[in-house]
Amino acid sequence: MSKPEKIVAIKGMNDILPQDAPLWELFENTTETILKSYGYQKIVTPIVEQTGLFARAIGAVTDIVEKEMYSFEDSMNGDQLTLRPEGTASVVRAVLEHNLVYDGPRRLWYKGPMFRHERPQRGRYRQFFQFGAEAIGFSGPDIDAEMIMMSRRLWDDLGLQNVRLELNSIGNAEERNRHRADLIVYLEKHEDILDAEAKRRLHSNPLRILDTKNPAMQEMVNAAPRLLDYLGEESLAHFNGVKALLDKNAVQYIVNPRLVRGLDYYNRTVFEWVTDELGAQGTICAGGRYDPLIETFGGKPTPAVGFAMGMERIIELMKGLGEPAEPNVCDVYMVHQGEEAQLQSFILAERIRDAGLDVVLHCATPTGAGSFKSQMKKADGSGAAFAVIIGQDEIANNAAQVKTMRGEIGEQQQASVPFEEVVDYLVDQIVGGHVHGPDCDHDHDHVHRH
Repeated sequence: MSKPEKIVAIKGMNDILPQDAPLWELFENTTETILKSYGYQKIVTPIVEQTGLFARAIGAVTDIVEKEMYSFEDSMNGDQLTLRPEGTASVVRAVLEHNLVYDGPRRLWYKGPMFRHERPQRGRYRQFFQFGAEAIGFSGPDIDAEMIMMSRRLWDDLGLQNVRLELNSIGNAEERNRHRADLIVYLEKHEDILDAEAKRRLHSNPLRILDTKNPAMQEMVNAAPRLLDYLGEESLAHFNGVKALLDKNAVQYIVNPRLVRGLDYYNRTVFEWVTDELGAQGTICAGGRYDPLIETFGGKPTPAVGFAMGMERIIELMKGLGEPAEPNVCDVYMVHQGEEAQLQSFILAERIRDAGLDVVLHCATPTGAGSFKSQMKKADGSGAAFAVIIGQDEIANNAAQVKTMRGEIGEQQQASVPFEEVVDYLVDQIVGGHVHGPDCDHDHDHVHRH
């Protein structure tokens, strides 16, 4: 009989393995804490939406809609569906569908997988994870500045350095249309310099040509008409308001007149946090204002601003800082030998968990349950503060051996504790602060007595 063919993950869609989990958890926990401290609330939207949602929000002539979306027909009812390529459109759809701003503006955050059919490379995958924030119903430059300062706080708390802020304003639709007309005329005069992609975008999305990475086009693009020069009084006042707030809070930034967004719904403030440490995929967070979007979906005119950050790219930067201390798998590791000892270990493990502590119970592998020595190696590797040891002698004496696993060898202690007192003993030792050492910093605010 032939060996079954090995099944592997889809190209560009990656597993997150246990050894990578500590960095992901550190990033997610830090981000959630910061967003909540600014008053942002969590929202969860479906991974699959109607294709029309993204075509209308993102723009029919954008690369995402034209080339990158995972779209399909639902064979059950013929609906045209798409795996979400970004989060803002889904959040706005949910806000409108559930009338979330009927009683005032909302600060919302989300996280989860997005999908784009791109060529996989470092920092760019076909399934990728985003953390995003949306502030809906706020019109002033203050919320724009808050978004930027909130993301700066995240970089500070994560210890990320060499991340710079680039800032621009793309005005309103009328201002962009005037600039667009002049830009097309300018680009047509230099059509011999344009590459194939720029020629394709010349009349459909010329603003994106300004964001080209083609070295042969840089000088020509640098001399192109600047959208900033087309801003009217209101747009300019808004942009100056954002800059003034950032200046007062010592947020350093670069005004980049060529900075645009790839999605049609943006207006006025746009920004990116950029690093040079990830090669071509240097943008780790991007956002801006999208006041026209909600009206486009049939809602009342409602101002909004948001950002999204690529989690994989930030994790890459965090790896450059060195691995975080390996977190404890558990507080207590149960070591046992013999059938009666196993039964008693199960009972004690559940009682200890009832008290709010984390317990790993040693279980058999295909090679057997393992000796006391091999089980103690497992206990040590788990990072547990204590090992609870039960064998034939402990069953006879109705008491477990509780061994301190952290600290220097000479400092480790072992005590015989009656079965009915083991839970109180461990809670007193761990929560009472009698265990010391860097591996034993465990939050036990949730510990309770039964």
